[in-house]
Amino acid sequence: MRKVLMHRLTVFTRLATIAISAVLFLSSNATHAADDTAATPHQTLRIGFVPGPYADEFRQGIEPQLLRRGYKVQYVEFSTGLEANHAVYSGEITADVMQHSVYLKSYNDRNGTDLVPVVQVPTPPMGLYSTKHRSLAEVKRGATIAVPNDPVNMERALKILQNIGWIRIRPNPNPVDVTEHDVIANPGGIRIVPLESAQAPRALEDVDYAAIQGNFAIASGHRLVDALALEQMTSPYVNQVVVKATNRNSRATADIVAAYQSDEFRHAILDNHAFDGFRLPDYFHR
Repeated sequence: MRKVLMHRLTVFTRLATIAISAVLFLSSNATHAADDTAATPHQTLRIGFVPGPYADEFRQGIEPQLLRRGYKVQYVEFSTGLEANHAVYSGEITADVMQHSVYLKSYNDRNGTDLVPVVQVPTPPMGLYSTKHRSLAEVKRGATIAVPNDPVNMERALKILQNIGWIRIRPNPNPVDVTEHDVIANPGGIRIVPLESAQAPRALEDVDYAAIQGNFAIASGHRLVDALALEQMTSPYVNQVVVKATNRNSRATADIVAAYQSDEFRHAILDNHAFDGFRLPDYFHR
């Protein structure tokens, strides 16, 4: 009888040991899982920009927050949006900050890519600038006007010219189909000169007026208040942070979005007069 009791006690002890070990194992795994959720990422975020204010916005209001979360940040400069988007899609960079949703849709449609916007950013509007004339009233018949040569931004430029009464364009629900041939009334006989967007600031010496995207205007030393006319910027033309679709729900993306939507970023922009005149995202007004 004693042997039976001793055997049962031994079995019970082994079972208890196994149970305790299992509890400790599960508890340890749960702790590690919790640690993983709250862990410092120690991840390098490579963010792409084209010339303009978006890198400055990021450096002043976003990078400090990401550094506190344990990330490292690298800035990658591109001369065109096409290069930046290709780098996002290929995985060379984490995200880019330089385009509005109309341009992004056009890029995805042409290239069969799946880039997605995740948060809007403060965006300077396109403006009409001149180094030869001090006002719109000085325009003369046959004046040359430089506009972006890509369809999406050309439509924006033509709408500026239409709003100030220089031309009238054919209604077109699809911005990517708009060209200079959609001008159906041109009473002043102005000459529209399509150019690469980045070339517009340098073209000011050769044309009477130039419609310049806000980022390129600022990058070349022009202030928004120097523009003789600014576009009436609507939401589809407010620029965004863009990532590859597979990274839409990643932790890094969530942290970037949270940084942009924070009060810290809002104050960094509103307290800096360099960003006066920017079209602000809706979350600034909550």
